[in-house]
Amino acid sequence: MLKIAFHPDYVLKLPEGHRFPMEKYELLPKQLLHEGIVEHEAFFEPKYPEEKYILNVHTPFYLDNLQKLNLDRKAILKMGFPLTEALVKREMLMVGGTIESAKYALQTGIGLNIAGGTHHAYPGHAEGFCLLNDHAIAARYLQSKGLAEKILIIDLDVHQGNGTAKIFENDLNVFTFSMHAANNYPFKKEKSDLDIALKDHTKDEQYLQTLKNYLPQLLNHYHPDFIFYQSGVDILASDRLGRLNCSLEGIKERDRFVFQLCKKRKIPVQCSMGGGYSPEIKDILNAHANTFRVAAELYQ
Repeated sequence: MLKIAFHPDYVLKLPEGHRFPMEKYELLPKQLLHEGIVEHEAFFEPKYPEEKYILNVHTPFYLDNLQKLNLDRKAILKMGFPLTEALVKREMLMVGGTIESAKYALQTGIGLNIAGGTHHAYPGHAEGFCLLNDHAIAARYLQSKGLAEKILIIDLDVHQGNGTAKIFENDLNVFTFSMHAANNYPFKKEKSDLDIALKDHTKDEQYLQTLKNYLPQLLNHYHPDFIFYQSGVDILASDRLGRLNCSLEGIKERDRFVFQLCKKRKIPVQCSMGGGYSPEIKDILNAHANTFRVAAELYQ
């Protein structure tokens, strides 16, 4: 049975007109249950992680000021959200969800988080709707517990995982792979271990062929014993913040390819949802639901 992290506090009330589609976190579990993809027992409510694990990635100064809501106006603007106690609690729970679903992945082969994929968060500041870097914190958690040694982070969001790349730039035991739109945010990119920058308007065929050219070779070369997967759906052609032209079926095939590789090679994989900003919530919801549909098909 799939195990999926979800907490009601993932859903946050934002000012009217805010461009972040917070409702997707509330609707996605309902959609999965409605379709019978999973039962209620598949969902678990994550707990807050111990601060020491967050401090394996983020600086004490930043975490203290974040928890005290003591960031300056410039830092809050860079973050992209109004800074509130509820927002900080939400981010902590998302991190807990990624850690706990990673532990499930070690048992069953896969673990999923309805939220997460906060790859723009740096050690000392928030950026691009990301406060705490859930995959980085979970990766360091697994290493500190001796649960994984060589970790691969596959980031297929339309935006480069700049925060993740910076965090692990000198860590030989975590390999960062980001395949993203070349001309999109962040406009100042960091250097991942492997960056594949795609041209504007890249469509399914080229996107999938590029992924299939690189990812198997990467697994052959690096031999990870755990994978974190950022499955952003903002590569969809309709996405307001993307510059690629992939279809719903193309994104589904992307997820199938990643999960099939992980399963075939018996590498546990934790998947966090990442971005999706199409004007129609039904498109965002369907794209994210496809990730869980494929996971259920392959791992149930």
